Amino acid sequence: MSFQPVNVDYSRKWHVMVATGLGIFLGTIDASIVNVALPTMAKELDTTFAAVQWVVVAYLLTLATLTLGVGRLGDMLGKKRIYTLGFAVFTAGSVLCGLAPGIGWLVAARVVQAIGASMIFALGMAIITQAFPPSERGRALGISGALVSIGIVLGPSLGGLIVDQWSWRWIFIVNLPIGIVGTAAAHRFVPDVPPPGGQRFDFKGAGVFLVALLTFMLGLSLAQSRGFGSAAVLTLLGVGIAAIVAFVLIERRVAQPMLDLQLFRNRLLTINLITGWMTFFAISGLFILAPFYLENVLGATPRQVGLLIAPAPLLLGISAPISGAVSDRVGPRRVLVFGLAILVVAYFAMQLLQPDSPLWTIMLVMAPAGLGMGIFQSPNNSAVMGSASAERLGVTSAMLTITRNTGQLTGIAILGAVWALRVSYHSGATIDAQVAPAASQAAALRDVGVVNAVIVAIALGLSLWSLVEERRSDQKRASRSVSNS
Repeated sequence: MSFQPVNVDYSRKWHVMVATGLGIFLGTIDASIVNVALPTMAKELDTTFAAVQWVVVAYLLTLATLTLGVGRLGDMLGKKRIYTLGFAVFTAGSVLCGLAPGIGWLVAARVVQAIGASMIFALGMAIITQAFPPSERGRALGISGALVSIGIVLGPSLGGLIVDQWSWRWIFIVNLPIGIVGTAAAHRFVPDVPPPGGQRFDFKGAGVFLVALLTFMLGLSLAQSRGFGSAAVLTLLGVGIAAIVAFVLIERRVAQPMLDLQLFRNRLLTINLITGWMTFFAISGLFILAPFYLENVLGATPRQVGLLIAPAPLLLGISAPISGAVSDRVGPRRVLVFGLAILVVAYFAMQLLQPDSPLWTIMLVMAPAGLGMGIFQSPNNSAVMGSASAERLGVTSAMLTITRNTGQLTGIAILGAVWALRVSYHSGATIDAQVAPAASQAAALRDVGVVNAVIVAIALGLSLWSLVEERRSDQKRASRSVSNS
């Protein structure tokens, strides 16, 4: 069933975009802005680097594990109430982070901050979908995607500037005025669409899903340092997979499930979610490994690395609203297929990355990767949200956030492991990848490019099939309409 707007004043749509855009931007930038401040935090709080890393990990894990449950609550209780509360919680958590006297306080405050961020991310796209007419949905979701990209670009740069000029505490305290404005804007402008009554929250399903995602993502996080053969990693991944199976069994039997598995009977919706996950899997590995290539192989400075990688998120931010607007006119599937085709070319272009390549060569990969991702992401999000019924918009929005988060984390862990293994293979001995010969590191990165290209080529094939299926369905509907008339 497609979404049908209900009693929404579309004249306030841009006010709603401002309210949701502020939340999406803040939530995104705070996921990355702390990275550059970690060494300073470790010194000032007199703690180890291993402990201070939990400032990042706790935020990401909390955000990922709560998103689906929050999306369901939004469908049950109303999206405006929870989104506005999320803005307030995020702002309060930011202040608590800025006042932290020790590492334990700071990690706990980041959890509070992430609880608020989960309310923002789970419902942001659902609110935008309701606030804009279907003919403008792609452009609106494209702007949302552009804000995510801007947050990714500005996070490390802004964090470094604030830490250098003032203190790491200000990267959190600066959220206070923006959070107050955002909370007020959400309270005033986000439409209060009443949810259908008589719904129940699936506590058992929510608990099992939380365990599944928490253990699985924690296992992937530990795998980056301990390897996939570690007993702790294998145990966490095993528990995560078992919990996912248990979650599916629970959801099939519950009258009002956390996640209505009937959604996946829509094959086109399922393909959109799968291909979205695959693209985030691929591009996350590229963003993590490109700096190693630039610094370790080509000898670039950190400042040069930032400038050379910047074209990808910048082009993503520029192309996302444009592709969204185009998809509103011609339909999302043709546009997203074009984006995937560009991504395949970008990943095959990684074969150009040699140990003696000029620095600018990386832009031949990063620029089309960002462009392809921007062209793909907006119409793909529009297709997913357009397939959701009004009472399932929150859960569907949450699913998009989960596919992005899990795709990124899985890509970082697995593609990082592939790169390290291929470095050892090309070196002819087991060796620390970062100190291996430049030629071995570059060859391993080219191997990762092949893996990425194959993965996205599969996504392209699935999307081409879905395009054909959609056209067949349209033709059948047209034929029935003619015969009935």
